[in-house]
Amino acid sequence: MIQELKNKTKAISVTGLGYVGLPLALEFAKKYKVIGFDINSERIALMRQHIDPSKELDSSAFEGCDISFTDKAEDLQKAHFHIIGVPTDIDEHKVPNLRPLLGASASVGKSVKPGDIVVYESTVYPGCTEEDCLPILEKESGLKAGIDFTYGYSPERINPGDKERTLTKILKIVSGSDRETLDTIAEVYGSIITAGIYKAASVKVAEAAKVIENTQRDINIALMNELSMIFDKMDIDTKEVLEAAGTKWNFLKFFPGLVGGHCIGVDPYYLTYKAQKLGHVPQMILSGRKTNEDVPGFVAKRLTQYLIKAGKNPGDCKVLVMGLTFKEDVADIRNTKVIDVIKELQAYSIKVDLVDYWADKSEVAHEYNIDLKAQPDSDYDAVIVAVAHEKYKVLNSEYFVSIQKEKPILFDLKGLYQETDQMAYWRL
Repeated sequence: MIQELKNKTKAISVTGLGYVGLPLALEFAKKYKVIGFDINSERIALMRQHIDPSKELDSSAFEGCDISFTDKAEDLQKAHFHIIGVPTDIDEHKVPNLRPLLGASASVGKSVKPGDIVVYESTVYPGCTEEDCLPILEKESGLKAGIDFTYGYSPERINPGDKERTLTKILKIVSGSDRETLDTIAEVYGSIITAGIYKAASVKVAEAAKVIENTQRDINIALMNELSMIFDKMDIDTKEVLEAAGTKWNFLKFFPGLVGGHCIGVDPYYLTYKAQKLGHVPQMILSGRKTNEDVPGFVAKRLTQYLIKAGKNPGDCKVLVMGLTFKEDVADIRNTKVIDVIKELQAYSIKVDLVDYWADKSEVAHEYNIDLKAQPDSDYDAVIVAVAHEKYKVLNSEYFVSIQKEKPILFDLKGLYQETDQMAYWRL
């Protein structure tokens, strides 16, 4: 198939054109004929104008690309190498939401032909590709997986906001249903990934490798958050402790903070879901998740205590929260834990204003029913800097004092600033 892709008698399709799918589709389109499919017609319209709806890529990334953008699933019939990279989130009960993935499988399945290859990139629990997705591909295509068509799994490793470790510079794990398919998938991806290819032993191994990457980070950050809570009771600065401990060569440098987004705060639940289905209660993973989920409440409680200590009635106070996106210098607000901080503050009857120059005002209103202010006021009782955007890093104590009333308070959740005599200061 690789030769037919190279001479463009066969095409690659990418289903799901978000943070993962769009960069991948455009990179492939520099060498191959690509069909980019997404069910969101508004996003498709923007991409046809060389606009990335996620604000990660500039217009130059679209130049010189042999790609057609479509919201019509039937256009997938023109492709023979299919990639599925739709979001995999969780519902309100922390249960994996496979609807987008299974829906994408149905759309692609209708276009799968004998000899085609289907590769999944969405983060899932081990076994999901073969146990949940393949039956849908088989049903919709009327073909048999492993006989009429083959498949693989290649976990995405896109890091939103990272301008150094971009798609082609991150080593790519690939897996396939058989040796020939594995070699083909490795060659196709290897033609654009300069960092190299790692061939996993099986599809399940590749799925497991992906889901534990973020589970490991989640647990390590949970430890830092718990240490922060302990040291706070001891009146010890956690950042200073970590700087001291970090002088040892094998100390792992993780930091406390809000754990949200569509990866670290979600992926562990895929693994715990599957583990519990198999009769194992993953105590450490669930404990880490609970600790990280408790951080917004911890922050709100400490700020309320600071307000009371300053002689202020929380119910009469107005607090500014700076930053809503799930991480610095990205526009993505999915599963941001800043919203949990805001809800916890509102539970104390505190009025909250929100600013974030990266977030989209209409998207914030639609997703969270919150009005995103263009500029802060100048009468706050406290300020919380929740996201380490570049423009926030250069702010100084004079600025924070200037937008507050008497007895100003700064809560620095990312450890961006230093303690000052000009205001009460606290950080995780």
